[in-house]
Amino acid sequence: MEKVLLLSLLLLNMHQATAAPKGVTASLKARWSMTPFLLEASEFIAEDGNEKFWHFVDTVKELTVYKQGESVRSYYNLIIKKAAQFLSHLQVNLLRFALAMRSYSPAVHASQQIASDEPPPEGCPAFVSVHGQRSCSTKDIKKLLKAAAGRQKPYLYKNDHTYPGVNKTDVPVVILYAEIGTKKFNSFHKVLSEKAEEGTLVYVLRHFVLKIKPQNVLLSGYGVELAIKSTEYKAVDDTKVKDSKTVINAEDDKNEEVQGFFFGTLKKSHPELQEQLVEFRKHLLESANDLAPLKVWEMQDLSFQAAEKIMSVPKFDALKVMRDLSQNFPSKARSLTRVAVKQEMRKEIEENQQRLGEAMGIQPGDGELFINGLHIDLDVHNPFSLLDILRGEAKVLEGLHNLGVKGEHQGKLLRLPVNAVDDSYALDIRHPAIMWMNDIENDQMYRSWPASVQELLRATFPGVIRQIRRNFFNLVLFLDPLQEETVELVKLAELFFKHKIPLRIGFVFVVNTKDEIDGFSDAGVGFYRLLNYITDEYDLSQAVMSIVSLYKTVKAGETLSTDTISAYLKKKYPKADEERILGVDSEYDYKRKEGALFYRKSGLGALPLALFNGVPLNPDEMDPEELETIILQRIMDTTATFQRAAFMGQLTEGSNVVDYIMDQANVVPRMNPLILSSDRKYLDLTGTPVVDDWEDTTMFSYLDSKDKTAVMAKRLKYFTNSDKDGMTAVTMWVVADFEKVSGRKLLLNALKHVKSSPGLRVGVINNPSGKLSEDNTVVYRAVWASLLTQKNKAASEFAQKLLKEESSQLLHQETKIKDLVMQGMDLDAFEKKFNTLELDFIRSQQMFCQDVLKLRPGQRAVISNGRILGPFEEHEEFTAEDFNLLERITLSGSAEKVKAKVKQMGMKPKQASDLVMKVDALLSAVPKGEVRRDISFKDTQSVLHLSPREHEVFYDVVAIVDPLTREAQKISSLLIVLSQVVNMKLQVFMNCRAKLSEFPLKSFYRFVLEPDVAFLANDTASPGPFARFEDLPESPLLTLNMITPESWMVQAKHSLYDLDNIHLQEVNGVVAAEFELEHLLLEGHCFDLSTGQPPRGLQFTLGMSQDPLMYDTIVMANLGYFQLKANPGAWVLRLRQGRSEDIYQIVTHDGTDSPPDAEDVIVVLNSFHSKIIKVRVQKKAEKINEDLLSETSESKGIWDSIVRRYFPSPGSRLQYYACLEHF
Repeated sequence: MEKVLLLSLLLLNMHQATAAPKGVTASLKARWSMTPFLLEASEFIAEDGNEKFWHFVDTVKELTVYKQGESVRSYYNLIIKKAAQFLSHLQVNLLRFALAMRSYSPAVHASQQIASDEPPPEGCPAFVSVHGQRSCSTKDIKKLLKAAAGRQKPYLYKNDHTYPGVNKTDVPVVILYAEIGTKKFNSFHKVLSEKAEEGTLVYVLRHFVLKIKPQNVLLSGYGVELAIKSTEYKAVDDTKVKDSKTVINAEDDKNEEVQGFFFGTLKKSHPELQEQLVEFRKHLLESANDLAPLKVWEMQDLSFQAAEKIMSVPKFDALKVMRDLSQNFPSKARSLTRVAVKQEMRKEIEENQQRLGEAMGIQPGDGELFINGLHIDLDVHNPFSLLDILRGEAKVLEGLHNLGVKGEHQGKLLRLPVNAVDDSYALDIRHPAIMWMNDIENDQMYRSWPASVQELLRATFPGVIRQIRRNFFNLVLFLDPLQEETVELVKLAELFFKHKIPLRIGFVFVVNTKDEIDGFSDAGVGFYRLLNYITDEYDLSQAVMSIVSLYKTVKAGETLSTDTISAYLKKKYPKADEERILGVDSEYDYKRKEGALFYRKSGLGALPLALFNGVPLNPDEMDPEELETIILQRIMDTTATFQRAAFMGQLTEGSNVVDYIMDQANVVPRMNPLILSSDRKYLDLTGTPVVDDWEDTTMFSYLDSKDKTAVMAKRLKYFTNSDKDGMTAVTMWVVADFEKVSGRKLLLNALKHVKSSPGLRVGVINNPSGKLSEDNTVVYRAVWASLLTQKNKAASEFAQKLLKEESSQLLHQETKIKDLVMQGMDLDAFEKKFNTLELDFIRSQQMFCQDVLKLRPGQRAVISNGRILGPFEEHEEFTAEDFNLLERITLSGSAEKVKAKVKQMGMKPKQASDLVMKVDALLSAVPKGEVRRDISFKDTQSVLHLSPREHEVFYDVVAIVDPLTREAQKISSLLIVLSQVVNMKLQVFMNCRAKLSEFPLKSFYRFVLEPDVAFLANDTASPGPFARFEDLPESPLLTLNMITPESWMVQAKHSLYDLDNIHLQEVNGVVAAEFELEHLLLEGHCFDLSTGQPPRGLQFTLGMSQDPLMYDTIVMANLGYFQLKANPGAWVLRLRQGRSEDIYQIVTHDGTDSPPDAEDVIVVLNSFHSKIIKVRVQKKAEKINEDLLSETSESKGIWDSIVRRYFPSPGSRLQYYACLEHF
């Protein structure tokens, strides 16, 4: 009988094999045509820098000729080989991954769309556009350049490729539209690059392909789900479902058929095989495609059983098993119920879950992914943004690897908390030059206010300013008494004081600092002497209040005059001796210079200006009419910060509030916008050049920027003031022409600061103004010779003497360098080195300044731990105080923390200091994100470990996932692909849920992602990635869903079947579904600048210059949201013609690709990422009462009526805030 059953089973399988295989496939195409791999590779390389892009372009000038004789696979490999000349092994793998995803196809197509808007001349494979005039011939370039001056320059986009020539601003801009790698491109490129290097034009390249393949781009990076309709698959309560064996016994009389076997007949014929038949029937049921319901008790441990199965297979197969179980769970569920779970694993999982819950708030069943400690939110990130993260991390990982930092030290440095760049630095306001008008804590008028810090936490009405007897809010006004604006600002200060706003107000008056000056001729000096007189005779409080009464006598539009001061003095103090107070020999002239000195040392901008708690207000905020509202808003915003500090116990009853404010990390002793700017550029100090010889200028010239920088870092010598441990945390390079006064002064200021600052060293780089000669490099060669031959102290003292102007004058009078040598120096060694120094190494330094720092000859710059400051303006001074500020900012970033970690590595001081400089530059250049997490597990039973390949850069990847969740469906595929792309140290923790009461997954799933471009057996490119579902159950009803990035608008393009109701029993063959990415969504928010509210009903249009109205939208009342359909390209956003354009105008915009004040709002879509913009509009002056949604302006809102009725004048809001406190 067993033989019969076996034979029957084989016959059945043969019958099934002859039937057509059933399944479902889904693919997604872009709306645009195929873009060449070569152009996409160039865009990938361009993200590593403009210099690399153009080197790559030069390397592949005529590469497309190989297209004809090579297979598609061979040509693709050739592109990769050319790219590998400029990329590391890791970056090449990421390039393959990017090409497989077609990640840079939108960037290429965007250029194609911009070209179509020109439009291109008929039949031209390449053409130039010179200020709107186009030509297909290189012969016409000269003629077009001559006529270009009278026409408007074209708008250049952020991602345009500009040739690194001289790039003057007053020369024509030539845009070349061509396909790199073609002969036609090469002929244009040769001419344009030569002219760009001569400085006669600016050369810009944009991709353009004349003959585009009709085939559309097949995309990846999305998920496809086949969901089982809810009516088809339900958990069955085991109290209502009988056992399968019981069912069989109860139905012995029925002739049941399973896969062709009639078990009723078989049981009657062979009663002795009852048990075997039951088991055989059960096996057939479980192996069939039809889904049988599970009992509730069978489901409870499914998650742990899946984890057990994954952990029981060889570890290199574990991810595939997880993918299979999670993506095909409905078919795998029953087989999992037979898996026994080890108690050790269950216990370990629960212990790890408790630890994760306490440390990170991760609950059982949650899915999380971490790369090098960075949290990757799978609801936000997609493979395209993940590629960006991998590329960013690659720079850091490869940098540390190149610097020799490996193993545990790499992890420690990588996870250092690098402080984010603060964009609101504050000046320390604890300065005697500030004259305080009031003191909230000590003045009698505030005695009735509560003084407890806890008052901050007391509940109040929204918008109420708390009246607490503490100096929480401080306003300092820097004023020139003679400026017209001073009058209104003083009156505003009096308004704040009069209405008892809890604001401490101080003044710094900047007046003439000449020694001998008459107060009768200079109103500013007379004003200050008058203040000192009143202070001496009465008190400071009355003196400051006198300022207010004095300025009340000045009429609007006028300034303070000596006559006004004299008249005020005579009226208020008739017995005072005017000559003794205001005259040249006034005894009330003391401290007159303090305000001006404080202002000059502070580095603040033009007067008047204001500091709120030390933070300078922008010049456009200094309008007295606006300043009132701005200060009140700052008070309310800052209150939240103090509330948090009070709640956390950082601000206590015993705290001095002003000291607390001034001890924050953002408080600095001096303001220098160049140093404090958040827009910072860093040198790449991670290069490992084959040679480090800067005496061979020819060899040096062939090095790329990174290697040139590495040579400089290795060969420079330093003036050093080491810490006790011999190390320095901050390394500065001073770049200048030291034959010029400005250059010598810059280095002298640096050396003065070094003397007083342990832990700092200064290197010197020469950037001569003219042609190199021994005569114009005397000072630098002398400084360099002293560094090479003398001890640090002697070299520093000699350099300081040499840099003084007296020494310069002596040298010009033909005094010999040896005559300036100081006592204690080794004269013979110095003189020998000075006389034998060649100029070649200075020529290499000049080359470094030009090619890497982008300085013109003679320009100055300072580099602090790789951060470039400069070029400085000709008369811009960088003082010793600026060097002090720069050191403080560098230390507060990551330098101090890096030094502490490097110190643990046990290196020699010089090597350690070099490493601190290089690592600090590397870490500081990385965009600041969230804090990196250090995740650890108890990991003997429940954590899958995959070790990285040795001696290679690797990513530390941690996944926390329940194997039967939607996150597992995605993470399993993602990790499999990533393991093929990059070297990973992988830990996967099985974050299982216990006691499941329903099916954890009710769908089949595929994640469409490939590690590299796939090719067919005949070396042609495969059609592209797509989702394939096989071995599906035939009985349930299935619904196909595309799970794509949020900004994708996807539509089904072609299918013979209803994709919402797929029933495989009724299908012959494969259900093929073709989808199309119809649009990339442009999202935005719009607000009316006057009201702060969304302009409900406002309409925008999106189009090109040739076709302005291609898409349109309307602004929603909810958060001013709007959405526009678009595709890769450069688009112009406008207000729709009609009432929108008649009533409103666009005032400013963020997130766009044109300047904020540009008339045309240009938005470039050149990637698969979401693009969100912000637009602020305002009604036109003549339409201020118009209503957008009605043709008349009769009906106005109730709020407008309230505002007009109750707040008619400036200052009334102050009364409102002051009164609210008393309710």
